[in-house]
Amino acid sequence: MQEYSKSKLNRIKRGQNRATYDIERINTILDAGFIGFVSYTYEGKAISLPMAYGRKDNKIYLHSSQANRMLLALLEAGEMSMTVMHLDALVLARSGLHHSVNYRSATVFGTVKKIENDQGKSDALECFMEHMMQGRWNEIRPMHPHELDRTLVVEMTIESASAKVRDVGVNDEPEDESLPIWAGLVPLKQVAQHPISDDKLPENIAIPTHVMNYYQANQ
Repeated sequence: MQEYSKSKLNRIKRGQNRATYDIERINTILDAGFIGFVSYTYEGKAISLPMAYGRKDNKIYLHSSQANRMLLALLEAGEMSMTVMHLDALVLARSGLHHSVNYRSATVFGTVKKIENDQGKSDALECFMEHMMQGRWNEIRPMHPHELDRTLVVEMTIESASAKVRDVGVNDEPEDESLPIWAGLVPLKQVAQHPISDDKLPENIAIPTHVMNYYQANQ
């Protein structure tokens, strides 16, 4: 089992029993999501925004327009952090103090650089697209050169990370367990609904196999 080394930056202090630094488990949390919350500083103000991302090995890819202030701020700083979180259940206890949630959360830290050449951009965008839905990249038209020119692509190298996971039931006080109050879990999950074809499609264009595979795997 490979782990990220612990430091002041990534060490989890509160709830250490839920902490993990295992690289494979952290990657699993990253791969289960598509939106991460990216933190940056703009004109002295701390800002956190959701961004779609792609992951390959220890690289995270973000993209937007050439004028995107978040990506430009990250490049100026030379480093970034991003958090991905999945809400798995509401934990309803017998007392307000012990209500909680089950979740999987990973925070990654690393250095960033701008991808300059067209091939590098294309490879990063393929990673982004395949992270969103496997098989999609080969089904869409190739990128036009002017589209690549207008796109700013940032590569983050993950150098440190940590995760917290809560996946247990109610943790009430022993003296409360006999109270006539319902307690338990309300499991939650994000699901895919049946694909809806664009109304401008010719009638003979069927829903692609890779789209149906995604739908069936995420119902």
